[in-house]
Amino acid sequence: MDFEEAEDINGVRFAWNSFPSTKAEAAKIVVPTGVFYTPLKYRGEDLPVAGYDPCYCQNPQCRSILNPYCSIDPTGFWICPLCGNRSQLPPHYQGLTQDNLPLELRPDASTIEYITAKPVQQPPIFCFVVDLCQDEDNLNAMKETLIISLSYLPSNALVGLITYGTMVQVYDLGTDGVNRSHIFRGDKEYLDKQVADMLNKPVVAQPAQMGMANSLQRFFLPLEIVEDQLTTTLENLSADPWPVAHGDRSLRCTGSAINVATSLLGNTYSGFGARIFLFSAGLCTLNPGMIVGNKLREPIRSHSDIDKDNAKHYKKAVKFYDAIAARAVKNSHAIDLFGGCLDQVGFLEMKQLCSKTGGVLLLTDAFTTSIFKQSFLKLFVKDFNDYLQMGFNATLDIKTSRELKVSGLIGHASSLNSKGFNVSENEVGIGGSNQFKMCALSPQHTYAIFFDVANVAPLPPNAQSYIQFVTHYQHSSGTYRMRVTTVSNILTGDEQILAQSFDQEAAAVLMARVTLFKSEQDDGADVLRWIDRMLIKLCQKFADYRKDVEESFRLHPQFALFPQFIYYLRRSQFLQVFNNSPDETAFYRHILMTEDTNNSLIMIQPTLTSFGLDLEEPEAVLLDSVSIKDDRILLLDTFFHILIFHGRTIAQWRKAGYQDQEEYEDFRRLLEEPKLEAGELLVDRFPLPRFIDTEEGGSQARFLYSKLNPSTSYNSQDVSRGAVVLTDDVSLQVFMSHLQKLVVSGSN
Repeated sequence: MDFEEAEDINGVRFAWNSFPSTKAEAAKIVVPTGVFYTPLKYRGEDLPVAGYDPCYCQNPQCRSILNPYCSIDPTGFWICPLCGNRSQLPPHYQGLTQDNLPLELRPDASTIEYITAKPVQQPPIFCFVVDLCQDEDNLNAMKETLIISLSYLPSNALVGLITYGTMVQVYDLGTDGVNRSHIFRGDKEYLDKQVADMLNKPVVAQPAQMGMANSLQRFFLPLEIVEDQLTTTLENLSADPWPVAHGDRSLRCTGSAINVATSLLGNTYSGFGARIFLFSAGLCTLNPGMIVGNKLREPIRSHSDIDKDNAKHYKKAVKFYDAIAARAVKNSHAIDLFGGCLDQVGFLEMKQLCSKTGGVLLLTDAFTTSIFKQSFLKLFVKDFNDYLQMGFNATLDIKTSRELKVSGLIGHASSLNSKGFNVSENEVGIGGSNQFKMCALSPQHTYAIFFDVANVAPLPPNAQSYIQFVTHYQHSSGTYRMRVTTVSNILTGDEQILAQSFDQEAAAVLMARVTLFKSEQDDGADVLRWIDRMLIKLCQKFADYRKDVEESFRLHPQFALFPQFIYYLRRSQFLQVFNNSPDETAFYRHILMTEDTNNSLIMIQPTLTSFGLDLEEPEAVLLDSVSIKDDRILLLDTFFHILIFHGRTIAQWRKAGYQDQEEYEDFRRLLEEPKLEAGELLVDRFPLPRFIDTEEGGSQARFLYSKLNPSTSYNSQDVSRGAVVLTDDVSLQVFMSHLQKLVVSGSN
């Protein structure tokens, strides 16, 4: 089974598909023993589904689940591969043979989903929080998209509506034919109890108390009952009437609105799956959560302001939104942020609202754009049974055999601080736990999970380690489910076997996540130096070379592409924040922390495809300035942008209108071919990429030039090949030459 096949079946992709057999050996391999795991990896009807509760290991410290790696004892016991404990099989499992194995013991059930008997007491809950401080066109486009989205929701879903401008309005959807709302001040931070008291009823928060009368629930009612009223209310929304003086920004109370929404949901449906959709068209200008003052003469904070501690509202705002995120996690509620504004909206300060809860962060130029409309509606895509591909209120439990310990997780989740026996003291990312909370899950949510090899003594050849991922979540069908994935890896002391098991693509993305996590705490220059040192050490460990002889440097095929992945990572918008606003940086990093290996690698090193009249098929070409040719069309996929670039000659022919003449049918087909391929890329992409059609000399050609390796830049000696890229960045060739020099000299 190759790397991608394992990912398709189990949603796992390891950087090292064999593990070092001892702690000492693991310390020398530089790239951590980590894995990408996609808990809800979509497999359609191919996924084994069991309509009963799983069988657990009876060791209270283990509690792993029966799986294909278990040994079955003829006396009616099964042996757990993780802890070695013998557990008795349930009575109806007695007399098992290879011909009548239960579903979970079959070889193809390394990933299986259980539909448990535990009833779901509440359907999914959706709270729409809408910014009214925006122009009429933007507001109308957003309202139209929200109304369309109602048809995608389950009919029994509970829905609520909150709007905000200078004040916060909570709509009471339980009043037939009457548009009734409750007003909260936009410049005040309300406690949970204050929100409940102002809505005139006591707090009733816990699932065990749901039988008690709770009139706060009238703010979240079944869609099938209130769809018409909610649609009418949305249609009648108008821009915030509070006057805005010349030279002022709108008084926008985003912080107060998200605080009230979190409190209201926490007071009514704590412990049940819910999502808060926040739609913002600008910066919060009122405390709590102020990003910038309402006077236009006060500039919006930049990366430089934050680095120099000149952003006077930044730390206070971050503290405020982080506290709301922690409350949302405690209540099992996800928060999704949607920005529709050419300027910033404060997502840098608010990013933990999404990161800690598993929510979406989407930054667009306006709510009128197709990027917003189509991306938002893609959230509600359904599976083959017509259920939303959306999980709620999830927890991930990571179980390991005794040779491994869990170092941590990097992704959109929160620690449950579960100090199990397999929790390592060496933390990577969110550490100190083997259980993590994800308030929302999708088939795209992928987590980097790191392990520490705990074994000290040498092991026999072909010794195996075992890892089991158990994801509990609320399915949109109204059931609680468990997705169980069990995998095994060889533990080896043979360096050659270890090297052969290296997945350089997964390793590069794994290191990218570690780098981004570090960049949140450390100085940018320090982070770059750290990743450079890691690359040098890896090459010194696994490359072939003679000391002080650069020409002797050779990397094995399993490692050959890794340095160039790091080169493009160093140049990417994830680490180079110049020319990006703080909100844009937060958005790009959020998406990288969400996606799987393949999509993340496209973000780090975009793909470039060439089309030409003399080519039978499109061909992948180097992401290099030498790939720009007059008679070629290039298709660039950066994940966030899909760009079609026409070479000089092609652009002249197109302007001359040759494609409209019958005798140039081949040329017309050539122009259409990259558009068709771009369309295929857009089908499953979330968020929807920005589409750019440009040509050599066009203003938007800069999006292509900024991604190319500048092997022919303005200061190159040879500019006869390809386009000249105006940059001071070193080329990949210079980078590799410098790397080789440092490796063979023994430098760090």
